[in-house]
This record gives sequence, C-alpha cells and structure tokens, in this order.
Amino acid sequence: MYGSHTEMMQTFKIWTYKEGDIPLMHNGPMKSIYSAEGHFIEEMERNGNPLAAKHPDEAHAFFIPISVAKIVHYLFTPAEAYGFLERMQTIFEDYIDIISQRYPYWNRSNGADHFFVSCHDWGPIVSRNNPKLFENLIRVLCNANTSEGFIPMRDVSMTEINGPYNSIPNVSGGQSPHNRSILAFFAGGNHGVVRNKLFQHWGSNEDNDIQVYTYLQENQNYTELLSGSKYCLCPSGYEVASARITEAIYVGCIPVIIKNQYVLPYSDVLDWSQFSVQVPVTKIPDLKRILEDIPFSKYLEMQKRVLEVQKHFTVHIPAENFDVFHMILHSVWLRRINIRLLKF
Repeated sequence: MYGSHTEMMQTFKIWTYKEGDIPLMHNGPMKSIYSAEGHFIEEMERNGNPLAAKHPDEAHAFFIPISVAKIVHYLFTPAEAYGFLERMQTIFEDYIDIISQRYPYWNRSNGADHFFVSCHDWGPIVSRNNPKLFENLIRVLCNANTSEGFIPMRDVSMTEINGPYNSIPNVSGGQSPHNRSILAFFAGGNHGVVRNKLFQHWGSNEDNDIQVYTYLQENQNYTELLSGSKYCLCPSGYEVASARITEAIYVGCIPVIIKNQYVLPYSDVLDWSQFSVQVPVTKIPDLKRILEDIPFSKYLEMQKRVLEVQKHFTVHIPAENFDVFHMILHSVWLRRINIRLLKF
C-alpha cells in the first residue's frame, strides 16, 4: 500500500465543486458520530491541500461537497417526515443537474469519476430512488451495508469516528496487553437485532469476563474500560456503522466485529483478520469460548497490529500521510484508476 500511496500523492488530483452554499454544502459536522463527514469536507477545501486540483481540467476525480448530516439537521422535522427523503434526493439531483450543465465532467463519465461522502445513516438513501442517475457515482459511506445497496467494487466504506466536543479524538496505546483484566467489553443502547441478541446472552453482567452494559454507573469510565479490555465488542445497532471500531483501535483494544453484510473500511489494503476478530451474529452465544480459544501469543500479535494501524484511523488537522483522510482518498483513487472516461 505504501508505494501506491506515494503514487497517489504524486499524481492524484481532485476538484471540489464550488457551487452551492453553506450550511448544506461546503460544510459538515466536526463533532459527534458524523464528524468524519465534516473533517473530510473541510480538508478537501483547505488551502494548501496538495491533492486539490487548481483547475477542473487537471482533475482525475470530482468531489460533490454536499453534507447529508447538515441537510437532515437543517431541513428535517418529524412533523414533515413523510416525503423528506425524496426532498433530500432532489437536492442531490438539482446539484448534479447544475454541474452537468456548467461543466463537461459529469457527462463524459456518467458520474463514474465523481464522489460524495456521508456518515449519516441516510447517506445511502439519496441514490435509491433514481438508480440510473447515480449508478456510477462513487458513494463514500460509513453505513456500508451490502443488503442496502452498497457495492464494494464501486463504493467506499469509511470509518465512523465519534468526534468529541473539545478536540479531535485522542489516540493512545491504552493499558499494556498484559494488564488488561477484562476479556471483552461493550457499553451502549440495546437497539437493533444484533445488540438485542448480545444483551440477551451477555447483558446480565453475571460474567466478569464479558461485560455488556447499557448505561455505565457514575464511578465507571468508558475509555478506561475500553483500555482495560483485551477485546472490544462492536455490534451493529440500528445500522451497521459504528464508531466503536475506531474507539477500540484508539486505545489498543482488538475490535470484535459482530455485523451482517458490513464491508469493513479500507479492506482493499488492510487485512482486518490480522488485527480484529469477526464473529457471526449466530455465534454470539459462543463469544466467550471463541475469544478464550485464541492463544495469548496470537492475541499479543493482533494487539501489536492494532497499534500499528492506529495511524490509518487517526484524524489530523491538516491531514498527514497515511491518516484517515488519506485512507478515504486512497480507496477513491483505487476505484478511479479503473474508470475509462468516454472522452476528453
């Protein structure tokens, strides 16, 4: 990957369309679970970004700077829920109509060298009701669910990151792997089929090895519990996307991924089997046995690799080589180099 990253940095140029106004365009959330969306938009439009094309004729790919999270925040009201998703898609369709009339780039590739980024659960929906218009558009999504139309050969799975309200997320080694006394840990709401099954089997907290909570007590610290666990459980909630994978990686805890139809981020270049455990939903009752059967020597190897891949999930302002911003663009680049444009 490192060689191809160097090649990308030397050759790849992206044009960000200037059309549209904030807050729905050129702006995204910098905090909360949608923060990856906002950080990406800000980095693409940052002065001095070495990957930004100075003129669209120089570009190999074109970024549509629309924020689904901002559309939902500013335009969605529960009283008008019916028809909102169609209105949200109309915003995208109107934007594409404008850029396709003003420039030749969308039409020459039928959108195949264009992409947008969304960490909101509704990100995949904007292209659902007009599949012909969006059939080639590269969708960079946190909610990378193949059962909801995510296409791994075309679309990009992006990390969900829970940006804190006082700074960018901290990354550390956490506790020494020899000092982690909890076998597996999870804390979060009991919603969705997968979590319901997790709580059904492990939510009683009678087993100190596998600790599963809905809400922590006042004397319990979430980050400390993650740091003191060998494995961190990452089940799906209402959707497959979850910030818990990155939260685990940030403190050196091996993610245990319990999801159906989920395409893991950056799996074009990262071998997740080397630093995570993937457990089928049907095997939730066997969690303890599965994790205890992993030899401690293998655990140490995986934990070491978690620390090695931390840089690929880290947020920097401005972006740094091999960080999460470049991982997203590297995935876009891999899909772009396989596109043959209709004409120049």
